Amino acid sequence: MASKLKNAQLDAKKALEAVEEQFQTLQILNEQGEVVNEAAMPNLTDEQLQELMRRMVYTRILDQRSISLNRQGRLGFYAPTAGQEASQLASQFALETEDFILPGYRDVPQIVWHGLPLSQAFLWSRGHFQGMNIPEGVNVLHPQIIIGAQYVQTAGVALGFKKRGTKAVAITYTGDGGTSQGDFYEGINFAGAYKAPAIFVIQNNQFAISTPREKQTAAKTLAQKAVAAGIPGIVVDGMDPLAVYAATREARERAINGEGPTLIETLTYRYGPHTMAGDDPTRYRTADLDNEWEKKDPLVRFRKFLENKGLWSEEKETEVIEQAKEEIKEALKQADAAPKQKVTDLMSIMYEEMPQTLKEQYEIYKEKESK
Repeated sequence: MASKLKNAQLDAKKALEAVEEQFQTLQILNEQGEVVNEAAMPNLTDEQLQELMRRMVYTRILDQRSISLNRQGRLGFYAPTAGQEASQLASQFALETEDFILPGYRDVPQIVWHGLPLSQAFLWSRGHFQGMNIPEGVNVLHPQIIIGAQYVQTAGVALGFKKRGTKAVAITYTGDGGTSQGDFYEGINFAGAYKAPAIFVIQNNQFAISTPREKQTAAKTLAQKAVAAGIPGIVVDGMDPLAVYAATREARERAINGEGPTLIETLTYRYGPHTMAGDDPTRYRTADLDNEWEKKDPLVRFRKFLENKGLWSEEKETEVIEQAKEEIKEALKQADAAPKQKVTDLMSIMYEEMPQTLKEQYEIYKEKESK
């Protein structure tokens, strides 16, 4: 029978609580759209506030349309985004053109607003190679399917910026489930060790597919995992666009000033399924929980804030909705016009110099495709 330790040098519970107490949630707008933290308000013009709202409304329409297109068989893989607009778009809004985004598979909106043509985003969803042909000057990678892999890649891109003396940051996203992957720890640890200019965002939408956050880790917050890597971490109300913007902008300033990376946990929620590939959220989420988070809707909250300032109206929102519908329709038309993908197309872009074994297969498929 093990004996109790005498004169223990560590009060483990007290030490853990001391860490947890440091991670309080940053909020600027409450659920009624009222400013509750004036000191943290970011320096945004009226035009910038309106533009951020425009992007959020547009992206909600894009999500609705993408779900419909997926059900019609006109899109391939799709991960719904409704509910996460503040987390996704306010963080991207805090970036500059020269910054580099390495997205996860739910993060298509960020790279579209960073310059990727929407038609190419649709092609990526369909698995078409042209969806990966990112235009010159658009600093994004295609969405990463492997959970957490983008964290390691981001550490590398950020270190490249540092070695070149480039005043830019690399930013990446994963969900709460991604923090359970080894790549998550490797990425933040590497970036921290080399003070690489990186921003690591955890979009804590409460469920890694069907596994609730509390079953993935004993940590009270996900942001506190930054402590082990020796980097700053912060918890943000992910349904509050102003709080997300402020935290991301501050992290960017620290990064380009040589102070290293930051880990940001945004508390958010996805209203739809994990993906459209057969997931049924009613099997692991309750209606009460859905209703609770719907009251925190980022669009409703931000709309109230802007309306109180006289910066938004039903007419403005209707204009954005109609614009989104038309532009989505045109982007889909462009995607439909892309040439049918052939096996030889994939082979020809796989290597700079095609190996002999592939050359033989290439000729075989070329003959088949000519018939």
